[in-house]
Amino acid sequence: MSMESLLPFLGMVMAILAQAANMVVNKAAMSKGTNKYIMVVYANGLSTLILLPPALFFHHRSGRPPLTFSILCRFFMLALFGCSAQIFGYVGIEYSSATLGTAMLNLIPAFTFILAIIFRMEKVQWRSSSSKAKILGTIASITGAFVVTFYKGQPIMLLPSSHPLNLFSSKSNWVLGGLFLAADSFFTSLWYILQASTLKKYPAVVVIVCFQCLFTTIQSALFTLIAVKDANAWELRLDMGLIAVLYTAIVSIVLRYTITTWCVWKAGALFCSMFKPLGIIFGVIMGAIFLGDPFYFGSLVGALIIVTGFYAVMWGKAKEEKLVEGGSSWESLGQNRAPLLQNNIQEKHNCTSILCK
Repeated sequence: MSMESLLPFLGMVMAILAQAANMVVNKAAMSKGTNKYIMVVYANGLSTLILLPPALFFHHRSGRPPLTFSILCRFFMLALFGCSAQIFGYVGIEYSSATLGTAMLNLIPAFTFILAIIFRMEKVQWRSSSSKAKILGTIASITGAFVVTFYKGQPIMLLPSSHPLNLFSSKSNWVLGGLFLAADSFFTSLWYILQASTLKKYPAVVVIVCFQCLFTTIQSALFTLIAVKDANAWELRLDMGLIAVLYTAIVSIVLRYTITTWCVWKAGALFCSMFKPLGIIFGVIMGAIFLGDPFYFGSLVGALIIVTGFYAVMWGKAKEEKLVEGGSSWESLGQNRAPLLQNNIQEKHNCTSILCK
């Protein structure tokens, strides 16, 4: 493997590892009493401060179009979808586990495919094998999500009763957590749909991400002021809550976005999207080691079904792109291509949007 292909591979492994670790860190912080909504506010606020200088610099140097009211409205809606996804995700892992959270992330391609059809961004040729693969893969992914949520089964990896982060409190509710995590994936898919068309109109990734973080901070702050009545909950201490906020802002938002964007630019969005199921493996390992999180048989079966559906959708999309381009190499299938959203709205710049969640 050449260095040119090795670096994107390592980069995507790091990005998925960072995403899975973020769920584990946030779960640990919530188990220690840190409010999930306040973490969203602080993390996005810090990310805004970090991204503001480069956003101003790149916007000034690149000569981008002016920020019109229409573009700002798009940024606001992107932030609304992203904020909703973050909140649903935090609630979901609070009620269930980081392992379930990483498994449910693989629903995003299925939901995105359905929404892309609804908004006429994806065409379905019912007689073609690629379309059949995408449809069957979508059905399999959703079926696997139902299995993970409603069938727990026997624990494969048992939770030590003496583990310092015993997560099975009275608030644990596996089914409710799974439903919230499914909502997280759905709003993330809506975010992808809108982000793809927004990047076509305003192709400035750093500026878009900065404004999203800014609007998310404002939206989540207004929501949190209503939802959280205890003023003391806003106080950050030198504990796991502060670590979670710093990790989410610096690693999960700023650095992961940068790494993923670079990998998509170098190897293509299709290549990068194939790493999603790694989150399940990382989530299981880190959840068991750091949280004492058990892994259930139902999670294993459901995750395998979801991953199978995920790869069926990706295979169908890859075959479709191969037929369109008339090429046979992996690079021709992946370079500057965003899976599920390519047909009508994608251009080169919008492939930086994939896997930002």
